[in-house]
Amino acid sequence: MTTNREAFRRGVVDVLPVVLGVVPFGLIAGVAAAEAGFDLAAALGFSIGIFAGASQLAAIDLLSRDAPALVAIGTIAVINSRMLMYGASIAPYLAKEPLPRRLGAAYLLVDQVYALCIARWNDDPELPRLPYYLGTGLPLWVNWVLWTAVGTVAGASLPEAIPLGFAVPLVFLALLVPAMHDRPTIAAGVAAGVVAVAAAPLPANLGMPLAALTGIAVGLTVSVRRGKVR
Repeated sequence: MTTNREAFRRGVVDVLPVVLGVVPFGLIAGVAAAEAGFDLAAALGFSIGIFAGASQLAAIDLLSRDAPALVAIGTIAVINSRMLMYGASIAPYLAKEPLPRRLGAAYLLVDQVYALCIARWNDDPELPRLPYYLGTGLPLWVNWVLWTAVGTVAGASLPEAIPLGFAVPLVFLALLVPAMHDRPTIAAGVAAGVVAVAAAPLPANLGMPLAALTGIAVGLTVSVRRGKVR
């Protein structure tokens, strides 16, 4: 029987490669905040309050161009709408936890935490779920806030030749590829990828939720046709 401490430790070990991959992403967020005129307190406020890289960068870009705050908030909401699907997916796994704990866990829900937890919980149903979840989420949160601060303070001195942006898609590919293990997941991933690329020019990053919904629809359709869902 795995103890809560062991489950937490396993989560930390599993997330370490992802933590390292997110370092350039955090630096990018910090650099973007500094270039937009944010001081350290404002940059950290974004990282702590939003804790979501893509929407954070989009909001910083909008605010730097004097967009209304409501537009930035709406953009954050649209980009982060996928968290609704993540939350609905993991809700049955954490259903026995008290409401305050589930609300606290929701704050740490990001793409990497979701992907790692779903994979591990399915492989090991006896694993204590919330401790493992916290083991993956807390290191990511600390790492994100830390490197955003570093990027804000030292971003201007980083050589432009360092390809920080190249590491960002690699982080998500490292999470996506292991999850595509059967025909429905492969079909969902391919369909979502095609739509994401095709819909990239849409305003307010609408291509992201559109791609997510397309992937879900295609994956569900393939599952039904194969008799996995009825």
